[in-house]
Amino acid sequence: MRGNLYQTKYLVVFIALVLFLSGCSQGANPDGSTQKSGVQTTAEPTYGGELTFALATSPDTLDPHRSSRAVAVRAFRTIFDSLVVQEADNSIQPWLATKWTVSDDGKSYTFELREDVTFHDGTPFNAEAVKYNFDRILNPATKALNSRALLKPYESAEVLDEYTVKLNLSTPSSSFLSNLSQAMLGIVSPTAAEKYGDQFGKNPVGTGPFKFVSWTENADIKVEKNSDYNWGPSYVENQGQPYLDKLIFKIVPEEATRVGGVQSGQVLAAETVPPQNIVSLENDPNTQLLKVNTLGLPYTLFFNQRREPWKDVNVRKAVMLAVDVETIVKTLYMGTYERSWSPLTPGILGYDETLENSWEYDPDTANKLLDEAGYVMGADGIREKDGKKLTLNYVDASPNREKRNDIAVIVQQQLKEVGIAVEINVTPDFMTVIYEKSDYDLYGNSQVNSDPNALREIYHTPDGSRVLESLVGGYDPKLDELLEQGTVESDPAKREEIYKEAQQIIIDKAMIIPIYIFPYTVAASNKVNGITFDSLGYPLFNDAYIQQ
Repeated sequence: MRGNLYQTKYLVVFIALVLFLSGCSQGANPDGSTQKSGVQTTAEPTYGGELTFALATSPDTLDPHRSSRAVAVRAFRTIFDSLVVQEADNSIQPWLATKWTVSDDGKSYTFELREDVTFHDGTPFNAEAVKYNFDRILNPATKALNSRALLKPYESAEVLDEYTVKLNLSTPSSSFLSNLSQAMLGIVSPTAAEKYGDQFGKNPVGTGPFKFVSWTENADIKVEKNSDYNWGPSYVENQGQPYLDKLIFKIVPEEATRVGGVQSGQVLAAETVPPQNIVSLENDPNTQLLKVNTLGLPYTLFFNQRREPWKDVNVRKAVMLAVDVETIVKTLYMGTYERSWSPLTPGILGYDETLENSWEYDPDTANKLLDEAGYVMGADGIREKDGKKLTLNYVDASPNREKRNDIAVIVQQQLKEVGIAVEINVTPDFMTVIYEKSDYDLYGNSQVNSDPNALREIYHTPDGSRVLESLVGGYDPKLDELLEQGTVESDPAKREEIYKEAQQIIIDKAMIIPIYIFPYTVAASNKVNGITFDSLGYPLFNDAYIQQ
């Protein structure tokens, strides 16, 4: 369905509230650590109890190798462990692997594994299990997406002995260890994966602190404590069995219902707190607000340069200058989200702060660039060239997560001011529209990731190894060269400079319009303690307990 799908939400009345909130809202700490409001207890952790946690959307699957949604990670991270863990300082520490060595040519990693780990179904964790997992991701039958992209350039595994495995790569990769820490490369039970096949995502079995119990579609996901757990990662305090007996993820898409559920006691915690509820929760003595900025690629509008006129850098620049990002972020998020300026988020290796405030809303220059490109303003206020109106097909996904559909409406209004007609296409089937048919001019997306090498999958010229079609569809030889260097460079300082230069090119070429950095927020009853976050901003429940 195209056209004006929503009533205008560009309300002047928001401005006073925006100014108020910008002065008192809580953001993430500069180092990315969690900020909390509400009463915090110093009581000793207690065992027992059931934590209900409301999710904003339903996971696509609980198979980490097949999932493409961040919300799924929030659920299945409780079930699956990884070989290594990435700390907040970007250092890589042991988890299911106790140590590792890298070959001189950087093309093989030899891991020594823990010998005391078993899967929830009793299957032993060993080198054969690791080999099975990574070969499974490469197997076309698995239909892996994000996990396959993260695993690149893995080629094969060799079992050296029961608890030693060698992973072979086609090329060196400085992001390989970081990627191995991510939940989408979590280790699944080979026995269960073979038993359930395509239904493994509804019957997940891992080695994690919680064991899967049930998944009722669009209702809830239930997990229970793994009493044998004794191999937690370094970024949690409790590395043994969880304090909680059970954890129930309830699927609650309606914002007001999620937040109201915490305040009424129907659920004990809920994710993705709407901006309008932030202040009220901070002032509620019975609740607490947990907040952390996510790491990776911020919410970004990508130009599809496969199509005219978006191949023209000056037309892209005109759109970039005609979109008032500052007003969008302040209006919709009321001072609770930070504006983005780069294809990467702050906190990730190589983030370029010099891009901040490096351009501003400038409709006059936008009009001039469109004039120079030959687009003449028509009597109806829409520009034309060679008898064709300047129309932009803006595609967004459904449901309206983080008010992303509302961004489309405001962009539609702003671009009309410079003579560009925007048709909004909101679809739940974005995978087909975007990645299979490439039927868009502008599309918004974000990605949680631990390493700047994530840029390569989006901005590098296709080389036959890409898992999904590139979102930008337009390439630059110098950018290709930098992204290739960043993949193999082992010196962190040199990698930083490489990725800073890459970010400059992406912005200078107006390949994208960065919009906001997503702050993952959780509202919780003051009875709940110990919910923490990993370095990417995903919630962890190893330390969580309910105050009796």
